[in-house]
Amino acid sequence: MEVIREFFGFGGYNRPVEGFLSWQHILFVSVFFAIMLFFAFYIGKKNKNKDEASKNKVLVWTAIIINVVEIIRIIILCFRVNELTPFLYNFPLYLCSIQFITIPLAAFTKGRVKEASLDFVLIFGILGSIMGTYFAGNNYGSYPVLCFDNFFLNTTHCMSGFAAFYIIITNMESMKKKNLWISFSILGVFGVLAYIANIALGANYMFLMGGDGTPYDLVYNLLNGHKVFYPLSVMLLFVLYILVFYWIYYLIKNRKKKAN
Repeated sequence: MEVIREFFGFGGYNRPVEGFLSWQHILFVSVFFAIMLFFAFYIGKKNKNKDEASKNKVLVWTAIIINVVEIIRIIILCFRVNELTPFLYNFPLYLCSIQFITIPLAAFTKGRVKEASLDFVLIFGILGSIMGTYFAGNNYGSYPVLCFDNFFLNTTHCMSGFAAFYIIITNMESMKKKNLWISFSILGVFGVLAYIANIALGANYMFLMGGDGTPYDLVYNLLNGHKVFYPLSVMLLFVLYILVFYWIYYLIKNRKKKAN
């Protein structure tokens, strides 16, 4: 029982914190990342030449599982503090947790919404899986590596990464430039909601209020934490990332065409 209590952090963690980018941190997230890549490539290659309905079934299950895992995480957090407060601070308003909504959109919708959602999952799923594991200084600087918080953090972020890699391996992405406005709209809507929630709850959704131990600290420190320019800069970086991703995608695609 003591081992279980310590793993889930009931009453707080008593073990020492190994630290952000410690070898324990790197090893722990690398194991998760390797498992994620294995399943993404194995299942992706297996389904690559199947019909769209068969390919989509994997995304359906991914959408269901990632949301079930997140709900279980929040429920455990509520039991841990013996109140419902965790529900207020775990809305899907982080860039990574937007995938709790966009993966289901990619799995269950049709037409341009589906196309844009698939592209959004691809673009931010890869980024989120890396930033939310290897660069999660907010978690690994505060908790011991082997614990409930980090286990669930890695699971959901790597599932987003799995969905992203699966999409590109099975050629489900469209990356149509005419759908760019939908991706920007998704990002903009969640950015506004995140900022409102931050003001109302004193939260830090999408890290719009501060870096909180993540690489966003570089931008925050560069702008001296300006209350207007910092959040705007974070949103502009997201937009820039989308544009750069499109540029690299088409650069690789055009080179492949020329090679053939």
